Amino acid sequence: MNNLWLKIKVWTKVAIAAFIVIYLVTFVAKNSAFEAKVWFFFFKEPYTVPLLYLIFFVFLAGVIGTILVRTTFKTINQVTELRTRNRQERLEREMADMKAKAARLQTRPATAVEDQIETPHDVL
Repeated sequence: MNNLWLKIKVWTKVAIAAFIVIYLVTFVAKNSAFEAKVWFFFFKEPYTVPLLYLIFFVFLAGVIGTILVRTTFKTINQVTELRTRNRQERLEREMADMKAKAARLQTRPATAVEDQIETPHDVL
């Protein structure tokens, strides 16, 4: 039974791949004769280029643009995270320094404090 489902799965993938290849070949054959005028800069006449080249390069520019935008946002997030982490580490260091200074403070010995407290038998 598993063998049957595996064959169905494989042949479905082969049929989909064949359909995509047939569609691409038909697309190229139908659109290879078309040309498009493309304007690049001021005071220049539009260039005439094959439509398939134009479609390919516009698609390629979109992919590159998407990658650049995604990289930019990731970099901004990483810089923000780095700043937050550095701030947190600085605050932790400052807190550790304050605790170390507090531990170094000299306290008066307990006997000196007891001597200053008046006891009832000293009052009489």
